[in-house]
Amino acid sequence: MFKNFYNWFKIKTKINNGDNILIAKEREIIMCHLGLNVGFEQDGSGDSFLRPVLIFKKFSNKLYIIIPLTKKHRTGKFYFTFSFNKKTQSTAILSQLKIIDSKRFIYKMGYISKEDFDKIKDSVFDLLYSK
Repeated sequence: MFKNFYNWFKIKTKINNGDNILIAKEREIIMCHLGLNVGFEQDGSGDSFLRPVLIFKKFSNKLYIIIPLTKKHRTGKFYFTFSFNKKTQSTAILSQLKIIDSKRFIYKMGYISKEDFDKIKDSVFDLLYSK
């Protein structure tokens, strides 16, 4: 599959040189520039390479571990499906968690419930530490 990395590079350069800082909290759903990535890594979509993500862990106001989300219903140990508002059902792609800078954040979309977030934390722990 051909990917046009040149377009993403232009946007990535603007993001890096910008001063956009959106401070997020764990459990928040944020729309962000996830980008165009290599191989099977989760990409953003559209001209701005956007994707909603779950804030999984906050290290500072600038550095976070996120989990990309999709609207496609998926099952299995690599996925967790939840609703964060009455209209939107999302699936967290647990196998795609990654560290990103807050300069990628665009806007806040909502929160995942504490109960679902605790289940996601347990699922990530099992995924990373199971034999």
